[in-house]
Amino acid sequence: MPSGRGLLFCSMVLMVGTAGAFGASAKQPAPGIKRSVFGKMKDGQTIDLYTLTNRNGMRVSITNYGGRVVSVFVPDRNGKFDDVVLGFDDLQGYLGNNPFFGAIIGRYANRIAHGRFTLDGVTYKLPINDGPNSLHGGTQGFDKRVWKARELSQDHPALELTYLSKDGEEGYPGNLSAKVVYTLEEDNAIRIDYTATTDKGTVVNLTNHSYFNLAGQGNGNILKQIMMINADRFTPIDATLIPTGKLESVQGTPFDFRKPTAIGARINENNEQLKFARGYDDNWVLNRHGSGLSLAARASDPESGRVLEVLTTQPGIQFYTGNFLDGTIHGKGGKVYGYRSAFCLETQHFPDSPNHPNFPSTELKPGQEYHQVTVFKFSTEK
Repeated sequence: MPSGRGLLFCSMVLMVGTAGAFGASAKQPAPGIKRSVFGKMKDGQTIDLYTLTNRNGMRVSITNYGGRVVSVFVPDRNGKFDDVVLGFDDLQGYLGNNPFFGAIIGRYANRIAHGRFTLDGVTYKLPINDGPNSLHGGTQGFDKRVWKARELSQDHPALELTYLSKDGEEGYPGNLSAKVVYTLEEDNAIRIDYTATTDKGTVVNLTNHSYFNLAGQGNGNILKQIMMINADRFTPIDATLIPTGKLESVQGTPFDFRKPTAIGARINENNEQLKFARGYDDNWVLNRHGSGLSLAARASDPESGRVLEVLTTQPGIQFYTGNFLDGTIHGKGGKVYGYRSAFCLETQHFPDSPNHPNFPSTELKPGQEYHQVTVFKFSTEK
């Protein structure tokens, strides 16, 4: 979706890097975590950038403004490092209009129909910011908040981000204490753990909204890159991109990615669902067994040999193909972000779940802890 979809408080694993060039011949920084100034808010508050590096030279940069993944540097099959996520060189880019690049999305990722839901007999009204619907937590969601950052002392470089979303913020009930931990592991994965507690019944759906291009950010479109999604069903949408409530089979449709398929192979077919979203911008119902991490998706780039695997504890994943990128955004290094120049894989609970009792529940009650895990793991193939 133009903005991005969401997950409940989840854990994720990603491979990331810092902004700036990082070639195979460049001197690799020492493993660990480094803090630098990323910019200042309009009120003068300093925003930081945290760069996590593992022993393989992989680098991930994260800012405490919106908990955004700013860069992810990983090697191709020849050992050449490149940044594979879209974003900006400094804070100012993120303060302007942008489609949620790299952000933590909350309190509720994805859409809620007509900005309304009822919980415990009370109807709550949310900001309308996407046609007739509420998207990604509203006009001032978690992506636009300054998170409290703490570097963690452990075997792998890790960054803890916390934020208190107060009762009534963007229309949501309850004081919600959110914590997201990014861990860069030695197998070239970033683990993101999302945790949340509340003092009043509420709904929660958090995700990370990174835009990936495995050929490197700004290096053309992603239509020849290969996608596999481990799902037999998806949740079809109406013209406003809200789920109808049905769970339909992907069999015989352009939404069948159970076997690795080029992203662009069927994206322009004469299909109502594709027309509604101007491409792929839908939620898949993941094939899951048990409550642990399981493979949700696998993407690869035949040219560079880079591979991205997504594992999660979440029930769904939103696959979005940058259909609203139009070349007007200039990102890192002045790169132009054109039509379908990146894809998103947002692990999540289903869109509009509070209004669909047949969907997995996104309710969180006092005394409960929300905890989900997602892993973005990078490798190469010949």
